Amino acid sequence: MFSSIRWKFIIVYFLLVFIAMVIVGVFIVEKLENQQLSHIENTMEQHMETIINTSSYISEDNWRSVAKDIQKTINEWRLDGTETLYVIDNEDVPTIIATTSKNYEKIVGQNALVYKFLDPSLILKAFESEKKCDGIVKDNNEDTTLKHLAYPVVDEFGQIKGILYMTADLSEIYENIDESKIILTKATLLALAITVFLGFLIASSITEPIRDVTIKAEKMAKGDFDQFVEVKSNDEIGQLASMFNYLTLKLKDTIKEIDLERSKLDTIFRYMADGVIAIDREGYIIHSNPIASNILGIDYEKLSNPNTREKVTILDKDINLKRLKQENIDNLEGDETVEIGQSVYRVKYAPFKNEKNNIVGVIIVFQDITEQHKLDNMRREFVANVSHELKTPITTIKSYTETLIENEDLDEELSNRFLMVIDGECDRMARIVRDLLQLSNMDYNKTKWKKIDIDVEKLLREACMKLDLSFKEKNHSLIIDMQEDLPNIVGDKDGIEQVILNILSNAIKYTPENGEIYVTVNRVENDVVIKIKDNGIGIPEKDRERIFERFYRVDKARSRDLGGTGLGLSIAKQIIEAHNGRIVLSSEYNMGTEVDIVLPIGTRV
Repeated sequence: MFSSIRWKFIIVYFLLVFIAMVIVGVFIVEKLENQQLSHIENTMEQHMETIINTSSYISEDNWRSVAKDIQKTINEWRLDGTETLYVIDNEDVPTIIATTSKNYEKIVGQNALVYKFLDPSLILKAFESEKKCDGIVKDNNEDTTLKHLAYPVVDEFGQIKGILYMTADLSEIYENIDESKIILTKATLLALAITVFLGFLIASSITEPIRDVTIKAEKMAKGDFDQFVEVKSNDEIGQLASMFNYLTLKLKDTIKEIDLERSKLDTIFRYMADGVIAIDREGYIIHSNPIASNILGIDYEKLSNPNTREKVTILDKDINLKRLKQENIDNLEGDETVEIGQSVYRVKYAPFKNEKNNIVGVIIVFQDITEQHKLDNMRREFVANVSHELKTPITTIKSYTETLIENEDLDEELSNRFLMVIDGECDRMARIVRDLLQLSNMDYNKTKWKKIDIDVEKLLREACMKLDLSFKEKNHSLIIDMQEDLPNIVGDKDGIEQVILNILSNAIKYTPENGEIYVTVNRVENDVVIKIKDNGIGIPEKDRERIFERFYRVDKARSRDLGGTGLGLSIAKQIIEAHNGRIVLSSEYNMGTEVDIVLPIGTRV
């Protein structure tokens, strides 16, 4: 109970008031006692001085000779009933010669030094010092307390004639002082009772808001943040309640922001393109996103159960955390490329530490670089193909040129034949460079298309007419089937015509003599579909996916003999895609090939 601040507050208040009342009571009683005693002493002195100044007998040198007169004089003097006056002469033996006591007949003539009601020490001091001497004597037998005052009377020569000795009963004074003590004690008890009551009220007014804040803080600690403390005053307690409410609002806002950020991070972590896992010192997965789970073949929902743990077995280097168990490892960072299934991943890893800067695990990031890996391979293959394509005509040109230079006596017919070969190889290199420049311009969007309305039927017939001689040379049958009232398309006429000529040229090249080539044009919803089909040699299944790659040839020797650069289909695809269309190739080996060119109707892009 006393551990409560309420009771501590009450006890402190109680002790403060108790100590204050005790100090005040002691001071008042002491002050009252001193004041009463001083008053009694002053009164006694005044009485003695008055007797000395007004009694002619006291002024006599020999008091014994006028003892009866002195007795008569002091009897007539009206003293307080509590006071008793004794007149003591200064003879060989100090003797009481007069007194105001009722039993003065028995007292007069007695030795003052041995009289039981007088203090001999005061008498002797008064005779010796010639000064008044006072004191308080308590008689336990008589149960009385008396104030004693010995006042020496000096003659004109400075000789002490005698002593006026007066006693005053202090019983009434001490009774009054005792009553004052009782009153002060009662006042102290009443003040303490009031103090306890008021202390309880004041402590309650302080502790109740604190208890309210404590209860609500405990609820907040359990996760209930919808707490509000009523502000009842503008003092420190009220300010505490206001700050608690402000803290609650700020804490709710902070938790909302943290939840929002955590939700963002969880969403980013869950839907990011890279796989991320966190593993502990033993190599067990403690966190993983779905991408990493799919890469490693681990059930993502299974990882949410803390009792289910999986180990990382994909990496056999130091990432298995053997190094983490060694001492003084400051760095565990790196990356490597691994193949998982049909995909290629760049794996980056780095340690994470606790608040004591000790390594507690490793973060591993899986970055899918399959496409980049393929592009790198294609780029290397493209460079090799370009080099090979240019190397062959350059070698031919160089060899024929050297032959012409070294053999000046060659006949004219052979020299012309060599020059024609050189000219043909130069034309071939020019075509390769031209096609490469065209592809480069399209890659970097530098090609400027002159888009106009194009009559598809007219465009196809003009293209077929330009290749009429080629059809006749191989005795091909050209069959054209066009839907009536075909809508126009919007595009670059030269570009579309180049695609059609390229596809028709390939059909002529790879279709044996006496073959058939079909050209059909139809409208399919909002597109115009141009189909060019032949019954030539076709394309093997393994080569179909790469047929649109640059410099890719199914039969490299035969294609080169036929004058192809290996870039025609790549250029055709990019031209069609630049017109928001698509080109689709389907083929079966030794059965023929069909190419569909799909272009949107009447939309300028």
